[in-house]
Amino acid sequence: MGGMQSLALPLGKGPHHVGCADVMVGHTQQGLFLRLFYPCLPQAGAERPLWIPRYEYCGGLADFAHCSRRWCAPLLSVAIGSCKVPVSWNGPFKPCSSGYPLIVFSHGLGAFRTLYSSVCSELASWGFAVAALEHRDHSASVTYFCTVEAGREEWIPYQRVPQGQKEFYFRNKQVHQRAEECVRALRLFEDISSGKSVPNVLHQDFDLSMLKDSIDLTKVAVMGHSFGGVTAVLALVKEPGFRCAVALDAWMFPLENTLYPEVPKPVLFINTEKFQTPESVAKMKRLSSRNSQTKIITVLGSVHQSQTDFTFLTGKLVSRIFGARGTLDPYKGLDITSRATLAFLQRHLNLEEEFDQWDKLLEGIGDSVVPEAPFCRSNL
Repeated sequence: MGGMQSLALPLGKGPHHVGCADVMVGHTQQGLFLRLFYPCLPQAGAERPLWIPRYEYCGGLADFAHCSRRWCAPLLSVAIGSCKVPVSWNGPFKPCSSGYPLIVFSHGLGAFRTLYSSVCSELASWGFAVAALEHRDHSASVTYFCTVEAGREEWIPYQRVPQGQKEFYFRNKQVHQRAEECVRALRLFEDISSGKSVPNVLHQDFDLSMLKDSIDLTKVAVMGHSFGGVTAVLALVKEPGFRCAVALDAWMFPLENTLYPEVPKPVLFINTEKFQTPESVAKMKRLSSRNSQTKIITVLGSVHQSQTDFTFLTGKLVSRIFGARGTLDPYKGLDITSRATLAFLQRHLNLEEEFDQWDKLLEGIGDSVVPEAPFCRSNL
């Protein structure tokens, strides 16, 4: 069966310790739910958060993977339920007078807020606040919100395309909701920065008012994987406050053709070797042909799940269910993704850092990376 899995997530390589906290605002489905990764003060004996935050998410993953919830959820819970993320849970926020740049992160289909902890904590270690959303458009494997009634939770399950409905129309409606949630996340940080009291419904030991003078809202990017990658592209159309987007192996299918000319800012597309189709890449090239700062690179030896935390699971069971491994060493893959992202963000958020040392990656120059997308599958 594969036994216990261990999650070998790396510590961030940047100069900052990393903390994280869950933030839920509002008592309806129109509120927001996110995990915030941020630079924190070192703390002896700091608690580490669970990677799979609750048992219900094991059931959601089982549903998404077309496995029987009855046997797969308990199996997943035993295998990965005790895995922890190497960050400080509700760790003391490290104030920053110049303000940390902000990244709003959008997850892929069937994922949720914690499954990109490796890339989110890596970026936070270099001095970013990273808000990893959990979308409520039925694309997360499962999520929830807390109603006004004390202690009552309303769960939102993953939803497949309804029979008889065209997939494009179903997914297009979702991608618009997701992009609007990204915009609402930016509004949330604007509210906090203006001194507005924003209660965290989850009543955790993390006071959002601590962020007030420490986020630089002139330096905001949007980022995501797969469905989240195309969500990030659409968010640029909806919100001028996002100055650029990073799209990890973007699934371009759900975006309507009429919107491509309206994407106003540069996008960095970091593709894996085994996922993209010629149709999807042609859509990316529509953007790069209009904007010389939009870049497309491909990471060799990588598969679609290489840009998620699943690639760091050491046991065979989950890799078998989720097809999580390519031939490229996952730590090297994370280095390429994060360094290319940092170089791109320095360029377009006007950061005074030394991330331009990795500029060559943006041209597809380096070990295990090539420009554009030379290897496409004929269909998904």
